[in-house]
Amino acid sequence: MLQSVSSKLREALEKITRLGVVDREAVEGLVKDIQRTLIGADVDVALVYDLSERIRKAAMVELPPALSRREHVVHVVYEELTTILGSEKATVSVSQKKILLVGLFGSGKTTTAAKLARFYQSKGLTVGLVCCDTVRPAAFEQLQQLAKSVDVQFFGIKGERNPVKVLERALAEVKRDVIIVDSSGRSALDKELMDEIRGINRLLEHHDSKSYEKILVIPADIGQAAKEQARAFGGIGITSVVVTKMDATAKGGGAITACYETGAKVVFLTVGEKPGDIEEYDPKRFVSQLLGFPDLEALLQKARTVVDEESAAKVITGDFTIEEFYQQLESVRSMGSFSKILDMMGAGKLAQKMPLDVQEEKIKRWKFAIQSMTRQERGNPDIINASRVRRIARGSGLTEHEVREMISNYTKVKKMMRKMSPSKLKRSGFFKQFGMKM
Repeated sequence: MLQSVSSKLREALEKITRLGVVDREAVEGLVKDIQRTLIGADVDVALVYDLSERIRKAAMVELPPALSRREHVVHVVYEELTTILGSEKATVSVSQKKILLVGLFGSGKTTTAAKLARFYQSKGLTVGLVCCDTVRPAAFEQLQQLAKSVDVQFFGIKGERNPVKVLERALAEVKRDVIIVDSSGRSALDKELMDEIRGINRLLEHHDSKSYEKILVIPADIGQAAKEQARAFGGIGITSVVVTKMDATAKGGGAITACYETGAKVVFLTVGEKPGDIEEYDPKRFVSQLLGFPDLEALLQKARTVVDEESAAKVITGDFTIEEFYQQLESVRSMGSFSKILDMMGAGKLAQKMPLDVQEEKIKRWKFAIQSMTRQERGNPDIINASRVRRIARGSGLTEHEVREMISNYTKVKKMMRKMSPSKLKRSGFFKQFGMKM
């Protein structure tokens, strides 16, 4: 898991922050830890050693004003990691366009098509998914199902073996702001695949060359082999890359750095199985998460896509009733697990201590318990004693244990969110910065 890379990097930095004196020996120890972690994550060895030299050199220069040596070293590591993982965030244009997805079997192209559809849909654009994968069995049905699940238009021709013919019909019939074309994959790069891709590419370029994107989809566990794919598919002029399965591997750094070395910009990462599990790739944010720095900006951006402004603020502050707790659970489930959210807030260790991830079925049943509560009990669950628990359980069809468990989870989550010190964020103008009225 990428999480293991993150925890090792955090441990390495924690070591140095605990030291009374940070000298060359301490920096050398940190460099060795970083080397082991990044090489284990499939980052190119030469790149890792180049990074090591830059950290050694920059860490021991004359200190900038108002920084301690340990603060300076942490900053150096952050800046250097950001450099090798992409330097600048790529720009995603939210506008009418055609998108061609290319990649090998198992890269996650088809599920990425649905995730991109959800992304552009959330930006207010209409989307169509086109199945030009005429090779893989059930590709038509899979994309059709995914299109239905995200409520976008689907187009395909069942049984047609020529993807160019499918695309010609699609371009004539699908009238949407964003048209995403899912192409065939192969188990390896071969002439037949590339000829097929070139044919689709020529048609799309002829139809709309100015607003046409060619996205290479590669899985994070491909590591340094990403470089070969980026170069091979580069013949059609790849405009950007999506790295998939970032939630399931520790080798994502290899794929990202390989793309960076070829000049192919990583634009999106997919981080789970749900349609909403796609993020714009921001090197600075990515490194912040790796090193355990709070990523509250990402959390708020994600919160805004599933809850209104007031509710998003309540997720952060912990100022919510038990009814709002349930509503937020429903919304937050589409943002990811509670442990993932706390990790974005720089409180990953706190998440490990609490059983925050509850089953979806359990959450659905809690709704009935809340409906069986009086208005007074919903406003102040602290008054719920044993006899009230029995009454709520009878009225909702839940067990007494389930009712107590719901109240216990509500109390724990509320306490944890309050530990995030929202009052400091408010005083700093953080909420105002992200358009939230607090």
